[in-house]
Amino acid sequence: MVKQQQETPRELERYLRPHNAASVDWRRLCASIDAKILNPQAKDVELSGVSLNPQTVQPGDVFLAISGAKRHGAQFVDDALAHGARAVITDERGAQLIGEQNHVPVAVVPEVRAIAADVAARIYGTDRHTPQLFAVTGTNGKTTTTFMIRALLDALERTTGIIGTIEMSVRGERIPSVLTTPEATQLHGVLARMNELDVQSVAMEVSSHSLSYGRVAGLKFAVTGYTNLTQDHLDLHGSMEEYYATKARLFEPERAERAVVMIDDHYGQKLAAEARIPVQTLSLDSQNPAAYFTVNSVHPSGLGHAFTLTGAQGESLQVRTGLPGLFNVANAALALSMVLTSGVAVEQVQQALDQYDPFSVAVPGRMQVIGETPVAVVDFAHNSDALVKALESLPVQANGRRIIVFGATGERDTSKRPVMGAVAAQHADVVIVTDDDPHDEAPGPIREQVAAGAQQVIETHGLNVQLYNVAPRDRAVEFAVSLANVNDAILVAGRGHEVYQEVAGIDVSLDDREELARALVKHGFTPISAFPQSIE
Repeated sequence: MVKQQQETPRELERYLRPHNAASVDWRRLCASIDAKILNPQAKDVELSGVSLNPQTVQPGDVFLAISGAKRHGAQFVDDALAHGARAVITDERGAQLIGEQNHVPVAVVPEVRAIAADVAARIYGTDRHTPQLFAVTGTNGKTTTTFMIRALLDALERTTGIIGTIEMSVRGERIPSVLTTPEATQLHGVLARMNELDVQSVAMEVSSHSLSYGRVAGLKFAVTGYTNLTQDHLDLHGSMEEYYATKARLFEPERAERAVVMIDDHYGQKLAAEARIPVQTLSLDSQNPAAYFTVNSVHPSGLGHAFTLTGAQGESLQVRTGLPGLFNVANAALALSMVLTSGVAVEQVQQALDQYDPFSVAVPGRMQVIGETPVAVVDFAHNSDALVKALESLPVQANGRRIIVFGATGERDTSKRPVMGAVAAQHADVVIVTDDDPHDEAPGPIREQVAAGAQQVIETHGLNVQLYNVAPRDRAVEFAVSLANVNDAILVAGRGHEVYQEVAGIDVSLDDREELARALVKHGFTPISAFPQSIE
């Protein structure tokens, strides 16, 4: 089934800005960003919004016409004006494309994207006030950690918001999530809306893309957190060192007041040493002398774990997470450490932990349990490190097998494809390679590259691993369940909460959670109670 567009980009934009923005004078705005007004004879106007996209322009906006990969935004200025834009800010090339339109206020800056956040902050008032901001960055764990921060803050009776991959919400009201981190103009608009609703604290995922493209410019975070850094997004960054350097920008004085850094990998240790803001370090190793916070006494609790978090000044908290995997112990420890670092008293936090169990919050598509006999889990793991951690966290019974269904994304870092296949073969008993989101790339060769990495490891080490190449993805999920018995554990990895698969420019309905639940029923197993209503 092809994706149905429920709301247009212009309609969605209304969720991403305040309902009662004050007007800002055009000439004063231009003066504040050193923009050169090209036609001072044009009438002065009042502005109440800002947009980088002509498809999202609202009445009263200033349209920021940027140079895109293929076309310049100035080529769409007539569309922007038709939808209510009152003025345009662009670069020299954009000014040439617009030409002389003396009735439209136009100003020029050297780089439009560089001033987008400043313009939005002045129009929406976020240069004067935002909620308390918590930022989480790293390769894996960002989404779960932000959900845990929000859950703990809710338990502490704060009014909260969240901005991230799965959702954006304001005081529990969900709004459409357009990117892991929205464009700078949209992000400032959302935060202004949160100001209107008296939101006190916001947990936010900050990706390397958002830092590269200036999407979080103009914001200062109360606490930033670092999870880990493993190979990903090298199609954008080129090298791990550049990937690290991009993440490290979030730990500078103009971006954040303080930080908590996991130091259980090389880049975490490097970041803790190089950050130019106060850093509290965190380790899962209770004997790590370099860590301020450490995790101790980890033991199973249901499908998750209980543990003790201790601090160098005698802090000690009893903690539990109901989510599977030791990496979720790390996510919970980071969320807790960040809230403590923001200044909340230990006693107050412990009371919230005891009363509400906030770190057992369900996170869609993040180690989400679909069935228990056999164990059947959907996770977003889409790189080699995340695959290993997800597989290792799967509980199997005696003589049980680990079965994994996964693929690699098209038009992304190709070097990680055979690596993902290799680690799957090293940590699973049955490896089923299928399609992820092929985008405009032919899916067959992607699967073959992943499978080749698995086959090489199997042959080199003489592993007793069953390897299959199965497409389409829903058939691969059903095939995995057909192989399983009650002692096995199945992991469907790579897409998590996503409900559409992009194939050759078409969004096709596909929810791994629904497919896995449907397959369990077909083969005589029972999914957990959250899913039977979705089974045909």
